[in-house]
Formats: sequence, structure tokens, C-alpha cells
Amino acid sequence: MMLRTPHLYDSNTSMFPLFASPPSSRTSATCTVASPVIEMGLKWSKHASGSNQQGAVRKTRNGARHSTASAYGQRAQERVLEEEATQLSESSPSWKLFPGQAFPLGVSEVDSGINFAIFSQHATAVTLCLSFPERLGGLDGGMMELPLDRNVNKTGDIWHICIQDLPRSNVLYGYCMDGPRGWHQGHRFDSSIVLVDPYAKLVEGRRIFGDTTKKLSKFLGTYDFDSLPFYWGDNYKLPNIPEKDLVIYEMNVRAYTADESSGLDPDIRGSYLGVIQKIPHLRELGINAVELLPVFEFDEFEFQRRPNPRDHMINTWGYSTINFFAPMSRYASAGGGPLKASQEFKQMVKALHGAGIEVILDVVYNHTNEADDANPYTTSFRGVDNKVYYMLDVNNNGKLRNYTGCGNTLNCNHPVVMELILDSLRHWVTEYHVDGFRFDLTSVLCRGADGTPLDAPPLIRAIAKDAILSRCKIISEPWDCGGLYLVGRFPNWDRWAEWNGKYRDDLRRFIKGDSGMKGSFATRISGSADLYKVNKRKPYHSVNFIIAHDGFTLYDLVSYNFKHNDANGEGGNDGNNDNLSWNCGHEGETDDSTVKAIRSRQMKNFHLALMISQGTPMMLMGDEYGHTRHGNNNSYGHDTALNHFQWGLLKARNNNHFRFFKEVIKFRQAHRVFGRDTFLEKHDVTWHEDNWYNYESKFLAFTFHDNSEGDIYLAFNAHDYFIKVPMPAPPVKRKWFRVVDTNLESPNDIVPDGVPGLAGTYNMAPFSSILLQAK
Repeated sequence: MMLRTPHLYDSNTSMFPLFASPPSSRTSATCTVASPVIEMGLKWSKHASGSNQQGAVRKTRNGARHSTASAYGQRAQERVLEEEATQLSESSPSWKLFPGQAFPLGVSEVDSGINFAIFSQHATAVTLCLSFPERLGGLDGGMMELPLDRNVNKTGDIWHICIQDLPRSNVLYGYCMDGPRGWHQGHRFDSSIVLVDPYAKLVEGRRIFGDTTKKLSKFLGTYDFDSLPFYWGDNYKLPNIPEKDLVIYEMNVRAYTADESSGLDPDIRGSYLGVIQKIPHLRELGINAVELLPVFEFDEFEFQRRPNPRDHMINTWGYSTINFFAPMSRYASAGGGPLKASQEFKQMVKALHGAGIEVILDVVYNHTNEADDANPYTTSFRGVDNKVYYMLDVNNNGKLRNYTGCGNTLNCNHPVVMELILDSLRHWVTEYHVDGFRFDLTSVLCRGADGTPLDAPPLIRAIAKDAILSRCKIISEPWDCGGLYLVGRFPNWDRWAEWNGKYRDDLRRFIKGDSGMKGSFATRISGSADLYKVNKRKPYHSVNFIIAHDGFTLYDLVSYNFKHNDANGEGGNDGNNDNLSWNCGHEGETDDSTVKAIRSRQMKNFHLALMISQGTPMMLMGDEYGHTRHGNNNSYGHDTALNHFQWGLLKARNNNHFRFFKEVIKFRQAHRVFGRDTFLEKHDVTWHEDNWYNYESKFLAFTFHDNSEGDIYLAFNAHDYFIKVPMPAPPVKRKWFRVVDTNLESPNDIVPDGVPGLAGTYNMAPFSSILLQAK
């Protein structure tokens, strides 16, 4: 064993006292001085070693130098102990070391102690590094090394060791890995770096989000076998909401309550517990599923590790994963750390489920935080086995392939990486009870090791067929940054839903008044049968959205023609240039009442169109009160009001905008005509239209038929002039009641019970929409 204070830590601390001993047999090594087991090759040293070679020269506290073989006798060991006597404590533990077992990967508690197992096909030397924060000062304290013997601690490509009497919690651990240095072959081994275990279930880093005093804090795995299992409750049950009934709310855990206007105690702002405090808002809005932006451990200071144009930014979106099993530790309340984060995440899920709200996680399995070869940020996979975990261009000096725009691409369909992803997903379902996943840049998961698109990607199929994941919603973002656009063509096994990018684009264009879009608009609100009516797919496999986290907010979509991303530090070169937006006559903020009135109508038009469409609607956090990012369409790096939910605005705007949004959502949920599980047939809808091929026509009217609840008539006018609309005859013994007219002021813009007295024609304002119900 060696006490290690690697160069990546800032402070030199004294050694943790441990009685190391010579090994006694091939199956166990005792940490008393009594029984020699030579095969384990344990070493003790204060200083970091450049490699893990067995005959390493080490330096003791008094400066004497010793050349130490991996196997040494009892007298040699006693001499080492004498030299280190000032470091030892009478209370030092007595440990036994066993070869360990290959499965499960990560840390597990077995009969003989705590087992550590890690995969690396190409590593030639592996050292387990342990730290005890209560005794050594946490992440910046020293570490003990246990070099593993490939003849004892290795089964196939898995390195392992078991330690008896190791504490069952409050232990930090990582690995140093060495191996081939052939860059052109794809190897990136660096034995000086302590790496996070890819299977670590908890990760320790800085405790407070955005704590600049610990900007360069490192990350290590940890575990807890002391705590009792989380109590989910005797009457607890999963919501199990049918996909056809979902209304999804995309949100960021931190941004939801980080702002002072949330009124929460500072210790819980921006935390999992903060979400719990604001569940009443979600219930009032009427949504029944939250899609959380990434909650896996990530480093919010990754942009500030070196001077660069973005070194003023803090990653608040989280699309830069360090580990796929550990919940984001800095979303714990009051800097509580990884164990508290795990517990509070479960409390959040339990509370949301209790409110009838499902939890869908936005997961990033297409790349990691480790960046590219020019400016690598090695924390785990790159140093464990770069050649396995990442896609490489073997014909270009082993360069990392980049289909993600983030410098690296995970080799998702490699059997080992595929199993890692499946194990991660199962962990979140079994341990945290989440209800589904939205997969970021999912087209990456459809590529082979050389980047070639696969017709039947093994990982995509495995997710669809997995028994544990069978109850989960699985949603793809069916494109990537390498041009693999799979909307409507995503390999799905009749299970996968898709973010429907064509829905977003076509609705934006029609509502803002582009010519030639009427037919496309009709197709999209009808469930996009041209894309999804194949095999056993359903309308709800189209996740309809107009706004998502990346791009303009809804308010900005109707307020800006151009992106305004100067605050990002990239000279306006980041973010999408074509947002299919219209500023309604003025760029940005204005006091012009006419412009403001059009903007208000347009936001309502978009929301109404989204909520009456066949398919699964998804809206963005903050759009219910008109959140603005002032034209920034790529705000990933701003931990400010640019992204934070502004609770004051929700109240200040008299709730008129919010009232419309929540009432429309409730109307959708109250009328099954909008949430069909089959595609529309001719008898389900009447199109009041004989002008399909008029390129300049920007008006569409139609009736959804429902004999039990009453027909629903809808009309959308995207012209810049009034239109007198001839109303169809209502069903027998029924009359039309006006429920929605987006041109009217609140509360007349939506009257859930309807306003009677309609007959003949209806005079529709420019850029407005109406909804009538037959009663």
C-alpha cells in the first residue's frame, strides 16, 4: 500500500495510519504483520508514483530510499513499519485483502468485505486509490494505493480486489491506470491521474454549486452501505400514466428554484428539495410529467479550467456527464454531498409521484465531459480505456470522432459500453423509480464503432426489449451533429417515441405566417401520420414541441428575428442561425402596444396548437409566464436570471398569461378527442377546406368529432387581416360555445364552460385562433 498525494491535489497531508503487511496466501492478505502473502504486491509510500511498476523506488518520510520489490519478506515489512512509526496510530484498523470478484462492476458489499471491480481491456497496471475524508481532509487529502496484481486481481478484462473491514461508508476511491502509450492506436493512459470509477454509484466533488473557491475541485467515487434503504411509503405507487395522456414539462432542477424570487430558504434553492416545495405550481399548471435536464454528476466549472472565450461561463444545463450512475451531488440541499443528493433525489421522485407527476430524465449517453484531444479533461473513461469507450478514427492517428459537437463520441454499441448504459438505465429505474428517459442526440446511439449508421443498432434494440425498462417511456432526440437525421425513421421496435423536429419547424412557420404551410400544419396537428403511421406505432410516439431548452423561449420566438448570443463569448457564432421566429414588428423589448398585443396572441396560438395536436405535447419551463432570455438561443452557460425561473414575473403579470396556459392544458386533459391512441380516420375529423393548394392561404379550420363529449371546432388565422369564418352546423340538438379566442383579453380569451350565442359567421382577428365546443 502506498499513501498517495497525487500532483492533481493541492495540499500535502500526513499519511493515514495503516498497518500494511506481507501477503500470506493467494486468496487473502492480512494487514497484520503475522502472515506473509507475497502475491498481492502491496506497497506503502507517501509520494505519487509516475507509474505502477513492481520494483518502484519509493521515498519514506525520513528521506531514506529503498528499492522495493512487489514481494518481500516479513523482516523487510517490519523495517518499513519501523521507519513509518511516527505515522502510525494505535487505533489503526486491521484489514484483510482478498483477490475479489469480477462482478458486479463498481463497489459492492460481499461476505468477505467491500469488493471493487473495474473493466479495462488495455490497461497493464491498475491501482486502487483510497481516501478517508474524515481523517485526511477530504478530496485534497492523501490517498492510499493498492496496486493490483494481474495474476491475482484480474479475471478476463476486469480488475478486482476485496477488502475486509474497510469502512462501509465515508470512503473516497478512484483508480490509477497505466497501459500502452500509443496515441495513434487510440490509447490515452496517464497513470498520474486518479480516475472516477465508471460504475461509481455516488460521486464526491465540490459541495456547493458554483463555489468559486473550489473551482478546480477533483471528483472521486464513494459508496454507502450503512444507511437504511429509502422508505418509499406503504401506500406509494407509480403513476403509470398512459403515454397518450402525457403532458410533459421540460425543466432544469437548479434553475427552477435558484432565483431569490422563489422565496425558498437559501439552503434549498436550486435543489431537489426545492422542486418539492414548488410542486403546487406544477399541479396548478396541469402537467403530469417533468422531463429533467441532466441530473447525472457533471462539473459546472468545466469551461473555467483554462483561459478560453467561454471561461466566464458556468454549465447550468448539465450536458457534460462525468458519471452515469451518480445523481448530481450539488443539487443536494445545503451542500449536503452525494449521499444526501441521492436521498433527496428519491424524496423528490416520491413527492412528484404523490402528486401524480411522472419523472423523465434527459440522459446524455452520446458523449462525456472529457472533451477532445486538444484540451482533454480526463476524469474517467478516457483514462480507463479510451479505445473501448470512445469512437476513434484509426486511419487518422487514433483521433476521437466527433458526432456530438462536444469533442468526443461514446462508442455506444461496443458490448462493454452498451452494458454500461443498460446498467445505468436499470439503476435509475430500480434505485430511483424514474418513469422514463429522453436520450440526447440519440442518433449517435445508432452508429457503429467507425461512425457508420446501423439499421438495427444493438443498444437501441436492447433498451426497447429490456424487461426492467419495459414500463418506462423512452424518447429519442433523433438527430446528431454529424447529420444523421432520423425523425420518422428512427429504429423503434414500436417502443421508441421521438422528439418531432418537423412538428416544431412546421408549426413555427405556419403560425408566424409563412406561405405554403397549411397542408404541413394540418399533418402535424393530426399526429404526423406521414412519419409514424407504420407497424404498431401510435400518435403519442410523436413528442410534439415548439420550444425546448435549446433555442428561443416562447416569448423570444415572438420577439426576436435574430439570436443575440454575445454574452456567450463566442462572437455570436454559437447557436442556431435559423430559428423560424418572427418579432412581430420590433426586435426585442418594446412599449409598442400593437406589437405587444400580437406577441401575446402568437404565444397563445402556439400553446393552443400544441395542446390540441394529436401526439404527446411538451412545453418548456417558464413559457407559462413568458420567460425571456433576451434573444439568447444557447444559454447553457448562464447561472443567472437568463435561465432561472422568475417567480416574481409569474405574479407580476397578473397571471393572465399563466391562466390561459393552465386552462388550455386542463381542457386538453378533460377531452379525450385530443389524446387518441390511434391515428385519425376520415370519420374522426372534418376539414373545412377547399383551398389546400392555394400557396398564399394561411387559414385552416377543422372539426374533431366526438359523439360522447361533443365536437370540437378549431380555426387558425395566420393572415395579417380579419377573416369572416362561416361556422359549420353543430351536431343535432347541440349548439356551439366559444371556449377560446386568443384575440380577446383575459379572462375572455379562454372560458372553459364556453360562451353561447354563436351562429352564422365568426369574425377572426389577424394572427388569432378559436376553439368552439358543441354542447
